[in-house]
Amino acid sequence: MQLKRVVVTGLGALTPIGNSVQEYWANLVKGTSGAALIRQFDASLFKTQFACEVKNFDVEQFLDRKEARKIDQFTQYALVAVMEAVENSQLLEASPNLDRIGVVWGSGIGGLKTFQDEAQGFFAGDGTPRFNPFFIPKMIADIAAGHISIKYGFRGPNYVTVSACASSNNALIDAFNLIRLGKADAIVSGGSEAAVNEMGMGGFNALKALSTRNESPETASRPFDLDRDGFVLGEGAGALILEEYEHAKRRGATIYAEIVGGGMSGDAYHITAPHPEGIGARNTMIAALEDAEITADRIDYINVHGTSTPLGDVAEIKAIQAVFGDHAYQLNISSTKSMTGHLLGAAGAIEAIACIMAVRNDTVPPTINHVTPDPEIDPKINLTLNKAQTRTVRFAMSNTFGFGGHNTSVIFKKYEQ
Repeated sequence: MQLKRVVVTGLGALTPIGNSVQEYWANLVKGTSGAALIRQFDASLFKTQFACEVKNFDVEQFLDRKEARKIDQFTQYALVAVMEAVENSQLLEASPNLDRIGVVWGSGIGGLKTFQDEAQGFFAGDGTPRFNPFFIPKMIADIAAGHISIKYGFRGPNYVTVSACASSNNALIDAFNLIRLGKADAIVSGGSEAAVNEMGMGGFNALKALSTRNESPETASRPFDLDRDGFVLGEGAGALILEEYEHAKRRGATIYAEIVGGGMSGDAYHITAPHPEGIGARNTMIAALEDAEITADRIDYINVHGTSTPLGDVAEIKAIQAVFGDHAYQLNISSTKSMTGHLLGAAGAIEAIACIMAVRNDTVPPTINHVTPDPEIDPKINLTLNKAQTRTVRFAMSNTFGFGGHNTSVIFKKYEQ
């Protein structure tokens, strides 16, 4: 069958460095760090006392107070990002068939704060089981997609993908496939996460996954730097409106980019560590290129997973060199996690937006905080260090990899009629 073209017609972002797409993009280009000491709780006894939190955010500016209390923070973030994306797309102004608009969302953890609060309340009591009636509906990861569809009346395919830090890239790939197969006219996709709380910080500290650079939070996320010591936990949401090209064209929609390929793979190696040779990362990039029906030398920019962990950063560069060969030296590569921190299940969504804006503006955001080169990383690789670079970006690839060995790559193309 003839696959349909899929384009991006709306964007929304709520991030540690900006509460809208334009603010987020401006701070990416400037190289702004979103890391600071944690404000949401007293982290003084934790090994890591900082994170990349969403700032200057008042949910009651967007949602009724009573309704906001019935949903976890990760769903609040999802709804706010989707509000911007839906408004930006003007999708509802075209009186679409709501039966053919879906929601495919991503979250790695879901309502962790809700689970923490309910457990604390129970164990602090007399043993009598008293739980909030919204406990389960607030906690479950799939509920974000449910709330989005209820708010707008979208009755198409509706679910949430859960694959750790690859979750929202998996959501984008599923949404892309559903539309090009003719199963929907448009799908709201992306991801949200809200794990900056005691359980989130404590759990990742126990894994020794987080940086402990408490004396200098803003420089702690330093992908590819020799002195990197772990990732910085982030939070927020990114939303994209994916739409069938002819449907978007008929209603005169603004088209930001085209999504042309997606790849998925498994490491089959370890629950938290990447394959040392980057085999899974290599396979997912190859799969994405094959799906897009382009050769590796067409890619101009890769927004890498690049979390600032000792093992992961080296493995991903090895994988890129294996896939791209000599063209690896012609690429721009950057890790925007150096600025946003790691948004876990929402990482792919906000990094997809970074790729789309790079394609649209022919500007590659930097990898900040790089001071000391790592001898295990080829110095000829252009990691877009510390300052944004201007170049033509026709194709951009976004990589996200998750605990459990889940690997995903998505390719975006500059829009051409």
